[in-house]
Amino acid sequence: MTDVDRMSEKLIIGMILRAFPGHSILSEESPPVDSGSRYRWIIDPIDGTTNFAHAFPFFCVSIALEESGKVILGVVYDPMRNEIFTAEKGKGAALNGKKIGVSRVGSLGGSFLATGFSYGITGKDRNIEYFRKLLVKAQAIRRAGSAALDLCYVACGRFDGFWEMNLHPWDVAAASLIVGEANGKVTKFDGKPYCHYDKNILATNGHIHNQMISSLL
Repeated sequence: MTDVDRMSEKLIIGMILRAFPGHSILSEESPPVDSGSRYRWIIDPIDGTTNFAHAFPFFCVSIALEESGKVILGVVYDPMRNEIFTAEKGKGAALNGKKIGVSRVGSLGGSFLATGFSYGITGKDRNIEYFRKLLVKAQAIRRAGSAALDLCYVACGRFDGFWEMNLHPWDVAAASLIVGEANGKVTKFDGKPYCHYDKNILATNGHIHNQMISSLL
């Protein structure tokens, strides 16, 4: 966590509570605000903090709105590229206001994938095993350090698939909705329905989804 994380979060929470004083808040750096409302904002003030701290230009701000446990609105902003990914449940996804959709790549062998690794990774981390398996099956894999942006890149067709373990709701709540609204597919590793409170996520263009599941089981 950096001072900028705290400052960004304070600014975002303040703006939300001024506009919607009765809503709840779940944010990475602060204690949750539980007002009993059916609406809750889920905030990551900087997804990719380590990147930001090292001036590596791959980080973003992620904000989602949850209604009765279901995400209905998602916004991910990349300040380095001035790209804002948005989605509203049932209304599609957009990049800077222009509708986006997932790629059409149909084979794992031709796919461009992304993943991430947890802090404190050890040689026994299962994702190292998954990485090795998929590295020889896919065209290429990238590990850039922001789950929210990786997911948005699946949504707009830059990546064909993404998987990661040990995530938190603020990492994925907005971006997983954006993938779904861009006609992508988001599940757990075994293909079962995904919730943003689940730890493991698999998101793809849909065409390579079952092929990836076979490598993650």
